[in-house]
Amino acid sequence: MDVALELGRKLRVIPDFPVKGISFKDITPILGDARLFRMGIDALKAECEKVDFDMIVAPESRGFIVASALSYAMGKPFAPVRKKGKLPWSTIQAEYQLEYGVDILEMHEDAVKPGQKVLVIDDLLATGGTTSVCIDMVERLGGTVVATAFLIELTYLPGRANLEGKGYKVLSVLKLKE
Repeated sequence: MDVALELGRKLRVIPDFPVKGISFKDITPILGDARLFRMGIDALKAECEKVDFDMIVAPESRGFIVASALSYAMGKPFAPVRKKGKLPWSTIQAEYQLEYGVDILEMHEDAVKPGQKVLVIDDLLATGGTTSVCIDMVERLGGTVVATAFLIELTYLPGRANLEGKGYKVLSVLKLKE
């Protein structure tokens, strides 16, 4: 069975969300299918086993879902990256450009130890903006990003080129061409 094909069949596309011109990829139907969600995480795990890493970092909110499951499956610690004001302790922050606006993300200042090898995870790769801001914070804390990984990659957007152009490895399960 082709996991990517199965994931693609279950993915819901919502036009003009959250703003006109954006075609939102909704993973909730995948999450609602326990068998398929497990298959997707297992396929992502197989990709991530190709790299040596100490911990996982991921942005909210859908990134948390994928990263938490992967963290559990691989026995690796997980550090969250959240929107400004949501973390309860001392943080570092970074501003970034979304496809449809600007936002600020934060991470606890002790989330990554100097020298730790980090895998940055998210549910979907579009332009790489969110991932780039996670990478920036990991590196500011002294960690080394060894790879980025995604359940879904939108190959028609420049996310892979943007990340690989900066020297980051990109792993993904489902590659959408449109």
